Amino acid sequence: MKNVLIITTVSGFVPQFERNNLKILQNMGYCVHYASNFKNPHYGFDNQRLKGTGIICHQVDFDRSPFCIRQNLQAYRQVEDLLKKIPFDFIHCHTPMGGVIGRLAAENFRRKKQEEQTEIKVLYTAHGFHFFRGAPLLNWLLYYPAERWLAHYTDSLITINNEDYRRAKRFHLRKNGTVWKVNGVGINMEAYQNITIDREKKRKELGAAADEFIFLSVGELTKRKNHQVVIRALAGIKEECNKNKVRYFICGEGAEREHLLALIKKNGLEKIVRLLGYRDDIKDLLLVSDCFLFPSKQEGLPVALLEAVAAGKICIGSDIRGNRELIARENLVKRQKVKEYQNKIRKVLKEHDLREEKLGRYSEDAVKKRMSIIYKQVCLK
Repeated sequence: MKNVLIITTVSGFVPQFERNNLKILQNMGYCVHYASNFKNPHYGFDNQRLKGTGIICHQVDFDRSPFCIRQNLQAYRQVEDLLKKIPFDFIHCHTPMGGVIGRLAAENFRRKKQEEQTEIKVLYTAHGFHFFRGAPLLNWLLYYPAERWLAHYTDSLITINNEDYRRAKRFHLRKNGTVWKVNGVGINMEAYQNITIDREKKRKELGAAADEFIFLSVGELTKRKNHQVVIRALAGIKEECNKNKVRYFICGEGAEREHLLALIKKNGLEKIVRLLGYRDDIKDLLLVSDCFLFPSKQEGLPVALLEAVAAGKICIGSDIRGNRELIARENLVKRQKVKEYQNKIRKVLKEHDLREEKLGRYSEDAVKKRMSIIYKQVCLK
């Protein structure tokens, strides 16, 4: 049987975002191996979702930080050992450190096996480069040259938004290498259409009344996701929020949880803002909410936002790469300022009918077809 290796830094990534690609590869006759840090699942509490998938898992001690040099050197050696033991036809890397270590290990393996004419193809999906329009200068100084260099070791570079695609087209890949654009992981449109849900019951479960206006955010509780800017915005218009019976729910876990709780308490927003923690019922929450807020500072093509648009929600978000492709221009917050969010929130409460663009090209079927083409091309090279 042919073998393929998927590499991600944290183990929750595949069951959360790559299930369709897993099925494509298995239908093509591949035995899928998965190298990740299973001690650090993310996007969930454990690795239960991997059971029954047919994936062969390999523990690799990745760390998400490029500055944890000792641990990532250990991870590099572990990936190298894996390449020596199993004859992989190709490797598909995801996440920044998974992409760095996977490509470096594969290139070293290819050089050592050059006399044996051993060839192993390497794909890397960039789920949003750390360098982008408006990114800090330090990001450009560190990550841009690193990605240009690593492109030389990449056979297929997959991007998920227009800005990254245009930039990646200027990189020099391995001989006959190809840059692709795929519209994220795809959305199952039917899952958000013609669905009946007991809205009142679900709202009651959340502690929200039927006549309250619910704003919803989904994302890790990290500085990058920038939930604090919305909390500060609501604090400045607290009286208006109370008058309009506003509630704001944030789904996710992360290092900023205690900071956000303190910010909520400091501004007396306990009755308005609530952290819901990690949830596996996002679809239901979207269907009972009124507006989706997405204040993230950096994204590739955010799945949470794709889901919100698919659910037909009014969406307000930061004017950043990825978001621009999904949110109507008038609903983008041009600057990450508290006042700007206050203005958008006021507008939503007043108008209630802001529209988003259609999502046909982001459908699950469209993305599956695109990924099937890419995998087949890699096999034929």
